[in-house]
This record gives sequence, structure tokens and C-alpha cells, in this order.
Amino acid sequence: MKIALAQIRPKLSPDNLEKHREFIKKTDADLVVFPELSMNGYKVKDALLEDSFDESFFEELFFDKDVVFGAAIKDGGKIFNSAIYLGDTLYRHDKVHLPTYGVFEEGRFFFKGRGFDTFETKFGKTAMFVCEDVFSGEAMGFVAKEKPDLIIVIAASPAREFKDGKLLIEEQWNSILKNMAILSGGYVAFANRVGFEDGLGFWGKSKVINPKGEIEVEAKYFDEDLVECELSHNLTFTQKYFLRKES
Repeated sequence: MKIALAQIRPKLSPDNLEKHREFIKKTDADLVVFPELSMNGYKVKDALLEDSFDESFFEELFFDKDVVFGAAIKDGGKIFNSAIYLGDTLYRHDKVHLPTYGVFEEGRFFFKGRGFDTFETKFGKTAMFVCEDVFSGEAMGFVAKEKPDLIIVIAASPAREFKDGKLLIEEQWNSILKNMAILSGGYVAFANRVGFEDGLGFWGKSKVINPKGEIEVEAKYFDEDLVECELSHNLTFTQKYFLRKES
């Protein structure tokens, strides 16, 4: 199975579908993953009431491959920051941990999701997280217990705090993503956006990490990019064998 990470610069608008189609056409991958809120842009704020989507809008879309993207979804009088997996069927994960500190205001505008879960895809047991979700012991415990074959993390992570010429936030992300891969014995696909919105600059560097915790491919800093990676079922099986424990 081949996966592609579409590191895009979405507009702050609900009019980003053609950008998705453009990147999907560029690859023959089985699965294309876009960043957090890729259909809306990140700093949506009060425009959410007008710019959020009904899930049914995406149920009617057709792509010639599986696609993961981020969107603001309205459901039952609430609006969620959601990751959508669109394949043979639609699966949705609503972001659980909404950052509301410093430059982040998500808790003012979105409702939190109910928790984490797994679902079946072409690659096997799959889990999705949205950005801040993975900065929690809850997420780490979940992947260690459930051991998904594929973990998809979509993000809109802004650049901040340089240390010794490096982005501290990238080092933190790499540590978390590698640990998730090692604990689960599965692959981790991380799609981060680029571009600027309302004073925030997003750094990109989307990547795939293999079950041994090694970075297989990485996208560019700060620019749109598309990177591809072949996922190995044999490597996933081997790492899970090493992780086996008595029940």
C-alpha cells in the first residue's frame, strides 16, 4: 500500500475542494492524507457558523482513492474539528483535546469529541488523531493498548520557539510520533499544513514514520509538497510480534 501526504496551504475559506482534487490527481497512492482543517483553513473563528460542513456533503464526494482531510463539521447543534477518512465508507474522528491557550482558541469555537477509536481500512486497523490529541497520555495509552497498523495524525502546527537553530516544536513532534510508532508497532502518517494565517506561520515537514520509529519520508519546511511512501505489512507484523505480551 502506498500513502501520500499532501502538505498544502489551504485558503481561510470553505472553498478548498479543488485544491484537494489537484493534489489527489498528482499521485497514484492508495491513500492521500491532508492536514487539519484542510477544507476550511485554521483560524475560522466566528465564520464557523457559516463555513462549517454537513457530513452529508462529503458522503456525496467521489475520489478514485482513499482520502483523509480535516474539516469543520456541524452535527446536532455542535461544530467539531474533525478528521474525515473517505474510502468505501466515511469514518469521522472529532478532535478531543482542543487547545485554548496562547495563540490557540479552539475551545471557544469547537465542541470536543468523545474519545478515540479504531476502524478498518485497506491497511488494517487504523486510528486517527487531530494535532493536540497526541499531546496526551490518553492517546499514548490508547495506541499502546490497541496497537493500530496505521496511525494518521493531521495537524495545523504553527512554528514557534527556535533552539540551537532548530524548531523546538518539531523535536517535540518527532519524539511523540516516533513513540507512537514504537508503542503500536504500526506506521504513523503525519500531515502538517503550511502557509500563514492571522500571524501564525505553519511549518509543514509532514512525514511517515515506520514501526521501528524511523522517519521514512519527509516533506519540505514551509512550502507545499507531496511525498509518498510504501507501507510494509511484513514490517508491521514483525514489530507487533516483538511487542507481544501475555494477556
